[in-house]
Amino acid sequence: MTSVTQAPVSESRKAAAARAAAALRTEAGLARLALGVAALHVVDDNFVQPQPGTSAGDHLVGGLVQTAFFVLLAWWYPRFRPGVRGTLAIFVGLFTAVMGFGEAGYYTRENGPSGDDYTGLLVIPAGLLLVGIGFVTLWRSRKGGGLVRRYARRALVALGLLLGTYFIVYPVSEAYVITHAARAYVPAPALGTSYEDVAFTTADGLRLEGWYVPSQNGATVIVIPGRKGPQAPARILARHGYGVLLFDRRGEGASEGDPNTLGWAGTRDLEAAVSYLRERDYVDDSRIGGLGLSVGGEMLLQFAAETDDLKAVVSEGAGIRSVREATQLTGSERLVAAPVFALVTGATAVFASDLPPPSLTNLSAEISVPVFFIHATPGQGGEILSQTYYEAASQPKEIWAAEGGHVGALTAEPDEYERRVVGFFDDNLLEER
Repeated sequence: MTSVTQAPVSESRKAAAARAAAALRTEAGLARLALGVAALHVVDDNFVQPQPGTSAGDHLVGGLVQTAFFVLLAWWYPRFRPGVRGTLAIFVGLFTAVMGFGEAGYYTRENGPSGDDYTGLLVIPAGLLLVGIGFVTLWRSRKGGGLVRRYARRALVALGLLLGTYFIVYPVSEAYVITHAARAYVPAPALGTSYEDVAFTTADGLRLEGWYVPSQNGATVIVIPGRKGPQAPARILARHGYGVLLFDRRGEGASEGDPNTLGWAGTRDLEAAVSYLRERDYVDDSRIGGLGLSVGGEMLLQFAAETDDLKAVVSEGAGIRSVREATQLTGSERLVAAPVFALVTGATAVFASDLPPPSLTNLSAEISVPVFFIHATPGQGGEILSQTYYEAASQPKEIWAAEGGHVGALTAEPDEYERRVVGFFDDNLLEER
């Protein structure tokens, strides 16, 4: 009886394998294989092996939307016309390759593969396969017509691909990297004085790690973002007796959580940092300030608008973190930046399962503590908007258009930077009020 049942089963398996092999020799079969690998990684990344400190529920919306996209595209792929199939394959393939390179490739290079990096590495060849399928499909489609007409059409297709890559693939890919990759290591400390390793927990349960330099003059400044770039101004403040707290944001360095380099969830991290300082001995609640570089400056503007926990804020290099700010640019900058940031914002909202924060211009109008804006001349991207934020803010306020590039005032004018920044904190954190 055993020999009678095994033969049909064996034949059935061989037939299924033959059908699968035949499907993989077709355009649709190969495309579906690549899209299936991408869907597998999305499920692994969002639901099976989420970031430390997070759960599948934190990624429910984004994970489901991404999975549905790849599954539905695989289902409908053969039904599209060749031109549409080829274009979709190229665009989705480029994005899929960025998924792999931008997250799994980066973390594998920095720390070696772990967790969902293995399926992430698989999406690199899957994405490149889709790109290859797309170019072959477009090249073979519509061969009829005269030589001039045929190559004119292909030139127009090439131009469309370039524009689509810039205005569609690039912003969506940027949003993916923004929400999936951040500094993977803890830099060597160079604070110029002794410090303590510290850790504290956010209201949503994430453990953040950092360094704390105890205050010598009774005032403390939180310097953000992270523990790399902020070390330079932190050294200056510590040299003048200020206590300094630096910490890795969520998803960065040694801290738990999902990264978002636009800082959309940054106020939660700042709330935890202030709560930690208030629990320390010899920290005066009325003498806590903040200094933020780039996205750190944007995070501090929002935090200062929503609370009065910080008594003085320096925001250097604040610019654009969503389409809300991009629409406030003028001229050609707005024409280019607004549509790109519209897609960056929408895609970031999906990947992060979060909504964009309020406009920094509106938030600046709500700040009631002293704030010092610094922006570079020339700046990077929307950094000139710091002037707009300054104009929206109430008194007391200061602004400095500094030499140097983005957050480069300290390097370009170190003495003036120290005089202005330390003087601002001296006036607002040390003098009796």
